[in-house]
Amino acid sequence: MTTAPLADLDTRLALAEAMAREAGKLALDYFKRRETLIIETKRDLQDVVSIADREVENLIRGRIHAAHPQDSILGEEYGLETGSSGYTWVIDPIDGTSPFVNGMPNWCVSIAVLHNGIPVIGVISAPCHDELYVAAHGKGATLNGRSLKLDASRNIRNAVTGIGANNHVSPAFVAKMVEQVLEAGGNFIRNGSGALMLAYVAAGRLVGYYEPYMHAWDCLAGYCLVKEAGGWYHPFPTEGERLTKGSVVLGAAPGAIDDLKKIAGL
Repeated sequence: MTTAPLADLDTRLALAEAMAREAGKLALDYFKRRETLIIETKRDLQDVVSIADREVENLIRGRIHAAHPQDSILGEEYGLETGSSGYTWVIDPIDGTSPFVNGMPNWCVSIAVLHNGIPVIGVISAPCHDELYVAAHGKGATLNGRSLKLDASRNIRNAVTGIGANNHVSPAFVAKMVEQVLEAGGNFIRNGSGALMLAYVAAGRLVGYYEPYMHAWDCLAGYCLVKEAGGWYHPFPTEGERLTKGSVVLGAAPGAIDDLKKIAGL
């Protein structure tokens, strides 16, 4: 359990919200002129990045450096900076870069804060939908200021499950995931942004989200949101260098936990 001092948590929560709004506006500006962006690839032709990702991350890092220079920062584009405060910011400047560069609205800015390895703040901005998801340890979760609380009667058979995959996962494994969800009486979507789909779990739009290999910057803000809305998540390894590596990700509403743990082999 985290022991983050309340005052420290409040100041960082206020900063996270402000940064998410500001970063969301910058990202949306790039989105509206995406035809001018030079698109680069990373691991493969489906793993893309542009100046929009880098400039949004630079904006967030700059704000954190100014306000909390002793905090650690892990971002998708520029890696890990180690601090001494015990707090670690974990940021994805644009989660869903592929939808972003292809003109689809399913992308977001994801900002998490860890304390003692636990996600204590999660803020996700979805600018195309004018939505801001906010959560902090012991403070609940909100969407545009409206409290989020999950309905325990919803499960994988009467609601929709989100799934994700990437080039770390074999096609056969993805096919098996889909098969297991369908065999259990469920249905699924994949929208290209794992962070946004975890936010949708917190909002009750999805009953769960499962991805066999995902990075910390993709999931930790969403994890905080799911937990504070009354859901559950499978712990992400945050010790040392493990924070920078990928791991299985699963977040679920109460009524879907057992089924999705079985599907994920947890």
